[in-house]
Amino acid sequence: MFKRATAVLFGLAVTAFAQAADTFQVGKHYFMVEPPQPTSTGSKVEVLEVFSYACPACNLFEPTMRKLKAALPANAEMAYLPAGFRPDEDWPVFQRAFFAAQTLGILDKTHEATFDAIWKDDGPLRISDPVTNRPKKPMPSVEDVAQFYSKFGVKAEDVVGVANSFAVNTKVKRADAQLKAYGVDSTPTIIVNGKYRLTGQSAGSIDQIIPLVQFLVAKESTAK
Repeated sequence: MFKRATAVLFGLAVTAFAQAADTFQVGKHYFMVEPPQPTSTGSKVEVLEVFSYACPACNLFEPTMRKLKAALPANAEMAYLPAGFRPDEDWPVFQRAFFAAQTLGILDKTHEATFDAIWKDDGPLRISDPVTNRPKKPMPSVEDVAQFYSKFGVKAEDVVGVANSFAVNTKVKRADAQLKAYGVDSTPTIIVNGKYRLTGQSAGSIDQIIPLVQFLVAKESTAK
């Protein structure tokens, strides 16, 4: 009985995968990364979001990312890569902020909080005036981010030190090189296992992001 039930479930999974393969087309809904890039999740399938805290589209996309993370199977893992290619919107500062928080072990606490600090009307790290929507002058600095991060159990001076350290400088350079290797020119972008690149636009809609990523994760799982 157990073997029969397992066979039925496997058959349903294969059918669902085949149907998804008919729905999602390479070159239209997702694109190949050539050559494929290394991943950071070991034996698990990496689902990587390329983003910036200061990107308004990424802020709007954050609830979808939370749903996607919850929908991933056990053999997949979420990862993040901050972009810095919009200095006019303060992206380099928040790129360093991400790596500083990651290095200091507070990223789980600061990730969503940083979006709120930038985009809520009373947020302490806003990059634009909430009334006029004009860019603030000056925009938040690493020191401003450090003061905000001090609420999460670290010293502001430690955040500044780490953000300007050789280790974070190296991570920033590596991140910039990764963006080029992935062919990313907008955010948010999702990279699945270093091989497939997609956006909400390429997927067809935001609602299609999760099933498309699940399809690509299953594709990689089958390959493994």
